[in-house]
Amino acid sequence: MFYAVIPAGGSGTRLWPLSRAGHPKFLHALTGTPLSLLQATYGRLEGLATPATTFVVTGVAHAAAVARQLPGLPERNILVEPTPRDSCAAIGLAAAVISRRDPRAVMGAFAADQLVRDVPAFTETLRRAIQGAEDGLLMTIGITPTHPETGYGYLHVGEPTGTVDVCKVAEFAEKPALDVARRYVDSGEYLWNAGMFVWRVDVFLDELARQQPSLHEGLMRIAEAWHTREHEEVLAELWPGLTKISVDFGVMEGAGRAGLVGTVPGNFGWNDVGDFHTLGELLETDTAGNVVVDLGLGNLDNPSPGKPTVLMQDAERVVVVPHSGRLVAAIGVNDLIIVDTPDALLVCPRNKAQDVKKLVDSLKARGSIELL
Repeated sequence: MFYAVIPAGGSGTRLWPLSRAGHPKFLHALTGTPLSLLQATYGRLEGLATPATTFVVTGVAHAAAVARQLPGLPERNILVEPTPRDSCAAIGLAAAVISRRDPRAVMGAFAADQLVRDVPAFTETLRRAIQGAEDGLLMTIGITPTHPETGYGYLHVGEPTGTVDVCKVAEFAEKPALDVARRYVDSGEYLWNAGMFVWRVDVFLDELARQQPSLHEGLMRIAEAWHTREHEEVLAELWPGLTKISVDFGVMEGAGRAGLVGTVPGNFGWNDVGDFHTLGELLETDTAGNVVVDLGLGNLDNPSPGKPTVLMQDAERVVVVPHSGRLVAAIGVNDLIIVDTPDALLVCPRNKAQDVKKLVDSLKARGSIELL
């Protein structure tokens, strides 16, 4: 039986001011369809997992919104973290809870805020990753690079394992400089690290115990009490003291050095929707390369009374996110991002899209919590 786990956390700071701590990017419809990123993630896993074998791990602030967006998901399958403790605790909690049901279950972890264009190709890649997991490897799905990208980590592909398309991961590589990224892509030996993991829960928990023994012990105690009356008490006692570390650093890199990590290549239109420039490249453009991010609020081509509109003249490659209820107009501008929300307006060049995070850091430093 396959269990799907969707970690739904973070605030998507590079998509501010649309994405906020209280309503982060995975709850927004950024897929070019009415579905939110979370709903799209849940939907593409339905071919392999049922609602009963699907879990979402999220924070207290987002649990109600997750339940509203996924009405078919059993309430008990929404695992609520009291505070963020990074991905190793979130994914490890799900693994520990699943192991109480089925100690040798295969589970996959898939971030709630990623975009996949070709669902059948994704499903086929996932099936191959499951084969590697059944053989006892901690699997990570790699993405065949299309260009030298500096914003992603990379997987150095090692020797074949004998299972179809499954190879060992020789090394995890951090986000590289451009010249290094070019060398990676030209070599044909590297894949993008998509942060999609598949493994048997017993194999993962054994490796967690080896590398992060205190985190493993805490999570197992929490999972033991999860569906009991002592749940809240045990969670409040143990959760704040859990090691705060990503699953990549906490488990996968060390497991890779021990020869326990495998990968399969995927080519299914993956993107992590990291910033507004990327969003502009993913969605449909007009003849001038302009993009209006449709959040279900309308524009001048499809006007609706009382809803916002966008008007552009002599503009090229402009990304507009109308989210305030008022007209957004742009004349004679190129390569811009315009994000209009009720309490904040962002205007920046597309080549500075990654720097939006710096604005969020400045707001934090100023104590402007209400804008975060």
